[in-house]
Amino acid sequence: MVNASFLPTLSSLDVDRATQLILQAYGQPNSFLPPDELRLRQQELFEIQKRPEAWGLVLPLLNHEDPNVQFFGAHTVQVKIARDWLSFPEDQAIPLRDLLTQLTAHSIVVGRNNVILRKLFVSLCSLALKLAPQHPTQWPDWILSCVTAFSGSGAQTGPILDFLTIVAEEVSTADLLGPNKTRMVDTMKDGSQIVLQAIRSSLDRSSAVPANQVLSAMKCFQSWLSYLGAADVIAIIPLLLLFLNPDDDTFFIAASATLQEIMSSSPLSNGQLGTGVKTLAQPLLLWLDSKGSVIVENTLRSGLVDEVSHSLCKLLAELGDHSTPYFARSIASKARVDPLEAYQSVVPNPSGKTKGQLTQRYLRVMLDYTGLSGYFGADEETSELTLGFWYMLQEALWDLSADDGRETNDGDPNVIAKAVYVELVKILRKKTTFPPRGHGWSKDQIIRFQTYRRDIGDTLINAYYVIRDEMLVYFVDSLLQELSNRPDPNQGWEEIESTLHCLSSLQEALDYDKSPDLTRLFNPEVISRLPSAGRSRVRLTTLNLLGTYSSWFAHESPQLDKLDMLLSAVGYVVAALPEPTLSVQAALALRNLCDANRKLLAPQIGAFAELHAGLARVPDAEKSKVLQSIASVIEALPPAQQIPPIEAMATPIVQKLMDILNSPTTLPPEARSLAILQLETLAGISKGLTRATDDLLDLNEDSEVQQILEQVNLARRDDRMARLREAILAAISRCVEATGQDVGVGQAINELVKSITSLASDATIISLPPAPLLSLVCMAAERQLTASWLALATMLFAQMNPPPPMPLTGDEDEEEERAKAVVIEVLPILLNVSLSFMAVPGAMVDNPDIVQEFFNCMDRVAQDFTATLYHLPPGALDALMQCSVRAMALQERYSLIAACNFLSNLIHRSCVYPALEAQRTQLISGHGRDIMRAVLFGLAGVSPRSATPNLVEMLSTLLVRCIEESRAWLKEILFDDDFLPSKAGPAIKETFVKTVLGSRSIKRTREAANQFALVARGLEGTSFGYASVSM
Repeated sequence: MVNASFLPTLSSLDVDRATQLILQAYGQPNSFLPPDELRLRQQELFEIQKRPEAWGLVLPLLNHEDPNVQFFGAHTVQVKIARDWLSFPEDQAIPLRDLLTQLTAHSIVVGRNNVILRKLFVSLCSLALKLAPQHPTQWPDWILSCVTAFSGSGAQTGPILDFLTIVAEEVSTADLLGPNKTRMVDTMKDGSQIVLQAIRSSLDRSSAVPANQVLSAMKCFQSWLSYLGAADVIAIIPLLLLFLNPDDDTFFIAASATLQEIMSSSPLSNGQLGTGVKTLAQPLLLWLDSKGSVIVENTLRSGLVDEVSHSLCKLLAELGDHSTPYFARSIASKARVDPLEAYQSVVPNPSGKTKGQLTQRYLRVMLDYTGLSGYFGADEETSELTLGFWYMLQEALWDLSADDGRETNDGDPNVIAKAVYVELVKILRKKTTFPPRGHGWSKDQIIRFQTYRRDIGDTLINAYYVIRDEMLVYFVDSLLQELSNRPDPNQGWEEIESTLHCLSSLQEALDYDKSPDLTRLFNPEVISRLPSAGRSRVRLTTLNLLGTYSSWFAHESPQLDKLDMLLSAVGYVVAALPEPTLSVQAALALRNLCDANRKLLAPQIGAFAELHAGLARVPDAEKSKVLQSIASVIEALPPAQQIPPIEAMATPIVQKLMDILNSPTTLPPEARSLAILQLETLAGISKGLTRATDDLLDLNEDSEVQQILEQVNLARRDDRMARLREAILAAISRCVEATGQDVGVGQAINELVKSITSLASDATIISLPPAPLLSLVCMAAERQLTASWLALATMLFAQMNPPPPMPLTGDEDEEEERAKAVVIEVLPILLNVSLSFMAVPGAMVDNPDIVQEFFNCMDRVAQDFTATLYHLPPGALDALMQCSVRAMALQERYSLIAACNFLSNLIHRSCVYPALEAQRTQLISGHGRDIMRAVLFGLAGVSPRSATPNLVEMLSTLLVRCIEESRAWLKEILFDDDFLPSKAGPAIKETFVKTVLGSRSIKRTREAANQFALVARGLEGTSFGYASVSM
């Protein structure tokens, strides 16, 4: 007899209204409710459920005849336990436990649908998580008591297994920590034997067990794996192997999935340490040899991968991940495999197969699955499952020592491994081949196949580490043979393209000194035989190949002149530039070739002048890359010789930009796109002129470096370059004036400024000084403040304070004073714009990118030009500090962190300079308490948990730099009546204050602050709190 008298009650009118709302919202599919009315009914239902007496809905709703109403009854008890447990009377917890157990048992017996049962199962688990971990427990042996209650009511084993599955799922994801978690895990271990008994009896093939019960048993076993011991898991494996019967798809797939879970989530999962060899790996290999191979043979014969075959491939791939070291050790082993007694009737080995034979059979099957007929993504979806294994096997073979587990009569594992990977390479080359024209693939299929090809490229690198130089020889030989043996000039290009793709993928693994066959690959005759018209895919792959191997042409090879090969490659690339479908890849390849080989190409500068003259044939979007390529070759010339070509390239661009901006007839959209194009082109030239990373490193003496820098400075003083730089600066200024509010133009200006400015040691003949650009950035920010302008200002402020030259020249003090004067001039402008923007209500919340970059910028100024912040106009520094304190209450983490970093660095840097003592004292006096208040309020809950470490660092700064003031502030703020309401009571606050003030260790301060934050937020003892401390 169900006793629910202890539950609050609702009037019959309320119960009837709730029932009516459920039926209207969910129970009458033929009736139509407008969305607004449906939402109103759902909201009303939600409000009823929120009421304290809504516990009284559970019984009447569960007893209703409509399943939708029953479901809502089950849902209500789950919600009330999860959300309103603290308000539920403690003395009624036991009656509720008994009631819910009885209701669930009754629902199972009367055959309520699985969705309702699942809700009740979850509710029981939620209640158990409240009661079982208590000390003393309020629900001893809760799993056993539930199972006993269900069985005693006449419940079948299948639903009980479903309940046990949910038990494991809910406990595994519960938010428990410390003793509560330990006690809950103990209850799971205590109940594991009941679970195993139910699973074992359900998997017994000698009895007539319903199919659904078998499947439930396997799913239950999967969910309980982390709570079972190795012996418990091993005892079930032979039973699972019996279900690997290809004639029964459902059982096979379920058993396969369970075995996969064992290999990834059980005590046997650490196959890398040899776990489960006798009990898992070898039995599966014996099964594969005797029974599983039939599935593979059928797949290869029919060319179709059914669900069983796909599941088998997943199982074998998981076995590969699990037991890779075993395969590496056993690949040539002649030791016989003797199955354990428990497996002898399931997977016997009458023919005495050896470890090596079984491993090689496994590798053969993996090769078969890798090379499945058809195209991946169009004809089959399985072959990609194997790719990860070949990487793991290669790593395991590398780690294998010469005598690692080998018998004296074993074969050579390297020979067999090499043969396997040679076969793999042939298979992968075929699998990367696109179908002939007219395949009719959708765009998504093409993209997916391209992704698959990239994954194959990674696998080819692993194969190279096993095969080494023979692999490059194979691909080059294949390419030359394919180019020579094509009876029909219109056929065979797909195979050639595939080979080129494979060669591109190998580049990062090659040692150029040990790859002489690359000279055959890049022979001008070979390049000339590749298509120069049509055949877009082949040409795109060729362009990618040439760009990828650009560094090979620059690699020094004794007695090998690569100039002809390089010029042939550049010529092939340049010829593709005018074609829209190829221009992007061609421009990228040209940029790579020119950048890597600028010194080799510099004597051919005349040919690049011709390329520049024909620039009109190149699509506009790629012109910047082409000019960057030319500029990188020009950079290899002596600085004085760079002047005429750079002037010839850049001057027309600057003039065209000015004409566009000053033209009264050009339509705004057209002017915008043209201006962006010119700015991008100038940026390309600037990037090209940037010296290669290794250029100065290649110089042997500091005097040589100094000589190069003097030559650059001499060229910069040339009137032509001085005029060009002035013109570029004027053009940027005009852009800001004319289109300063346009986002696209702003981004283009940003890129140009980044590329055309540098530290003095990296200056080119057209590099612009940071000071005037900083003024322009401030002007642009006045028109429209953006995060990108602020980021650019940060970069320019840093360039205003470069590291001193070595040796010192004596002009450093004068340059520093000039830089300070510039900062003092522009900083008020930037501050006024930014602070005015952020003073608007909601602006800091709505624009976190601007807030973050603003404080990053101020942080840069605080570090490099600390004193300038104290020379701001009256009130400006106060406004900045007030804005910083407001930012410390933001919920966007990165904005808050940037504000903390700025304040911390400002205080630290102000203490470094004795001359700033008075200003620092005034700053701390005026704003220190507000900063401390923001820190403490943030720790107590105002700020996001993820920002706690940064608030702790800010607290440490205050304690280190103004300890006496901090003593007073801490006590005043924490014990003030208006302190943020939190879970931290007076005792916790007192402990916190005592610890941080009495400690000289930053570590102890951090620990105390973290503990205070956890307690104040009510997170002590939870996994959420643990995660925040861990960060």
